[in-house]
Amino acid sequence: MTPFATDPLFDEISFTVVLGDGRRLKIPLRCFPRLAAATPGQRDGFRISASGAGLHWDALDEDISVAGLLRGQMDENVR
Repeated sequence: MTPFATDPLFDEISFTVVLGDGRRLKIPLRCFPRLAAATPGQRDGFRISASGAGLHWDALDEDISVAGLLRGQMDENVR
């Protein structure tokens, strides 16, 4: 079964994606510069895909897949 996102939670330096199986993935915001530069209101403007396999922020043009996070994938512009 593919893990699915239920909720992203933010603090000043990271975001945590809560998965349906109870796991939590904590990711530094620096890995996703658009999220790092966003206001708290913009970060709250996400939607979870119907399958739960990804997160999307229309206002930020940001898409993050759960599978990518589990592989340690980050924004392609981060080195």
